[in-house]
Amino acid sequence: MEIIELARTIRARDPAQPTWLETITSYAGLHAVLMHRLAHLLYRMGLKAAARMVSHFSRFITGIEIHPGAKIGRRLFIDHGMGVVVGETAEIGDDVLIYHGVTLGGLSSRSGKRHPTIGDGVAIGAGAQVLGPILVGAGARVGANAVVVAEVPAGETVVGIPARPPQEHRVLPARPTQAESPGYGLGFGPCDPVGEELAILRAEMATLRAELAELRRRSMAENPTG
Repeated sequence: MEIIELARTIRARDPAQPTWLETITSYAGLHAVLMHRLAHLLYRMGLKAAARMVSHFSRFITGIEIHPGAKIGRRLFIDHGMGVVVGETAEIGDDVLIYHGVTLGGLSSRSGKRHPTIGDGVAIGAGAQVLGPILVGAGARVGANAVVVAEVPAGETVVGIPARPPQEHRVLPARPTQAESPGYGLGFGPCDPVGEELAILRAEMATLRAELAELRRRSMAENPTG
């Protein structure tokens, strides 16, 4: 049964280590996925009004909005979930992890494919916006509050606005890694592009000040009488 598979996934991936009873009765992400299965079935049968009613009820009780037309794979884990929005033509693979506030949205009002395709094993951090008919490759990681509007290669980590891979030449302090759960910010590389640029400017200013002080010292040594 899918409810058992979803519950097993949540218990394995959530560091809170909920009990079976907690998982089945109190996890909005599990309820949203199960109700989407019904809504999607009705949608495919052409009963779109009924499908939207199920979807609307699901949003009311879970805070998660999944259009009945969206295609969702197995073992989707929506952690916390409040504010998650999944558009009509979005496609989500197996073993995907989505945190609260994530939008899988469109950039066009035209009909047809206009929402993203999320590959197997992708992790999307809290507040991230993945927009347009783009592909996020299998195993990719999207940092918290990132805005993704271009394709993400398989296994890549992207952060910032617009989302891009962390720049490898910038030295970052060592951080502990987590093999199973990447956490809200996905903790791999910088997640604050503005702070990142400010840090670079500060470093450049410190270098320029040091060079200016050295030039003054040399000038005074060569011309001590001024």
